[in-house]
Amino acid sequence: MPNPAVSLRPFALHDVAAVLTLNNASVPELNELDAPEVARLAGLAARALVAECDGAFAGFCWVLGPGQPYDSLNYRWFSARYESFVYLDRIAVHPDFRRYGIGRSFYGELVREFASVCPVLLCEVNVRPMNEGSLRFHHSLGFGEVGRQDTDDGRKTVSLLALQLPATR
Repeated sequence: MPNPAVSLRPFALHDVAAVLTLNNASVPELNELDAPEVARLAGLAARALVAECDGAFAGFCWVLGPGQPYDSLNYRWFSARYESFVYLDRIAVHPDFRRYGIGRSFYGELVREFASVCPVLLCEVNVRPMNEGSLRFHHSLGFGEVGRQDTDDGRKTVSLLALQLPATR
């Protein structure tokens, strides 16, 4: 059976329930949220996207720019070191739709949109507990490690990653 057609669209408030369910099913790769925080963070986003496969919710991502009221340890780390950036706060693909190129589609769209706006796309990947698949994926896209830090009161360690965006000005 062929892969379903993948499309990306802007996040809408009617997506909160689906995003919340997928986000919280993705712990420990993502931290748990409640519905008001999903709506708040998506509202702060420089870009919030949803993926659909043949009309079915398949995943989401959002990026934050500098200066947002967001108390994430990783966001604060990047904010202290980069003046101009977009930070991929979270990305998740529903298990039924993995290996359809959704992650690459998200990143491709973000690179296209922000290449002429800022110099770098930032994110983090768990290295304790190890998320080897995500680390390999990010390295295959050209991300490089710019630091590490412990989070969640020392229960996690993240690799802080940066992808230099091409200047198209």
